[in-house]
Amino acid sequence: MIDPIAFRIGSLEIRWYGIIFALAFFVGILMATRLARKRNISKDIIYDFAIWLIPSAVIGARIGHVLGNFNYYIKSPGEIIAIWHGGVALYGGILGAVIAAIIFCKKKNIDFYDLGDIFVVPLAFGTTFGRIGNFINQELYGKLTSLPWGVYFDGVTGKRHPTQIYEAIGNLAVFLILIFLWKKNYKPGTIFWSYLVIYSFIRFFAEFLREGKIVFLGLTTMQLLTIPLFILSIYFIYSLNKLKTVS
Repeated sequence: MIDPIAFRIGSLEIRWYGIIFALAFFVGILMATRLARKRNISKDIIYDFAIWLIPSAVIGARIGHVLGNFNYYIKSPGEIIAIWHGGVALYGGILGAVIAAIIFCKKKNIDFYDLGDIFVVPLAFGTTFGRIGNFINQELYGKLTSLPWGVYFDGVTGKRHPTQIYEAIGNLAVFLILIFLWKKNYKPGTIFWSYLVIYSFIRFFAEFLREGKIVFLGLTTMQLLTIPLFILSIYFIYSLNKLKTVS
């Protein structure tokens, strides 16, 4: 396994996870400026929103992770802000970003769906590498497996499904699908909701291979969250397009 610590500066540890996280944001903003041209949104608007996006997404993602692992953090409150040790929840980050986008769009008189469509594309790209960061950080591993590509993680018994890599491949597929949809002439909002549909589908099945607490009908909390999100997203895609593209 790769050492999670990339290098040290005195007592400060710089982890690969943090480096990947920072690069994902940087590349994502550059990607968003290119996509924004199709919606007639200037680079300055994208840069302005990035100032809102980064803290809101990071805080939302961290809060989501902490709430999902409340028993651990209540015993180790000092770890709550230690995001460089890993631990973010994608849905929490999306929620934080959506709240920031709604407020920002209202202030700037921009259609939320234009901004949403633009940013879910680099989001899918960034989370591809985020999951690789999870793998290097040796977190979010899967259940025991005898498959030849099973991985031994430090301090964990037996070979495990590298679910981080499975999800990285899934997120890359989502990114490619969104790029394909971007070239079509669908109504604003379609790409945003399509991202949530596809990601929810992937995450639902990935959860069967993850180590997670079963809460109802053999499903985890995350699976129970993805089901209504999947259905709601399908509804909005249908409502926006009525099975037709924009002429």
